[in-house]
Amino acid sequence: MIIDASNMILGRLATYVTKKALLGEKVDIVNCEKAIITGNRKSVFEKYKKRNERGTRPTKGPFIPKMPDRFVRRCIRGMLPYKQEKGLKAFKRVMCYIGTPDEFKDNDIKKLESFNISKVQSLKYVSVDDICKFMKERK
Repeated sequence: MIIDASNMILGRLATYVTKKALLGEKVDIVNCEKAIITGNRKSVFEKYKKRNERGTRPTKGPFIPKMPDRFVRRCIRGMLPYKQEKGLKAFKRVMCYIGTPDEFKDNDIKKLESFNISKVQSLKYVSVDDICKFMKERK
C-alpha cells in the first residue's frame, strides 16, 4: 500500500498506518514533508524545542530526527509496541520517503481524504517540513 501524506494530519495518518502494519501489510508513505501537525505554530515549535533540550548529556537523548521522512517514521514508531517482536516487525514494514520516488510513480498512490486538513475547522497548523527546518536551526 502506498499513501500520499500531503495535507494529511500526521497523528491520524500514523494511527491508520500503525493498524495496517500490525496486520501484516507493507506500507510506503510518500511526500512526508507535506504532512501536517495541527496546533498553534508557536506552541508546536516550543514543544519540539523543549523535547530537544531535555536531558543533561547530548549522548543520552531523546533524539528527534531532523529529516521529514525520519520524523514521520519516528511518530509512527511511537504508536507501535516497537520493543516487542510484533511491533518491531510492523515497524520494519513501514517506509517513509521525501517526495515521490521513481519506483512508485506508476503505482496506485492512495489519498486518504478523511485525514485531510480541509476536514478540520481550525486553520492553525504546521507542516513537518517547517518543524524539521526549525529543528535544524536550533542546533
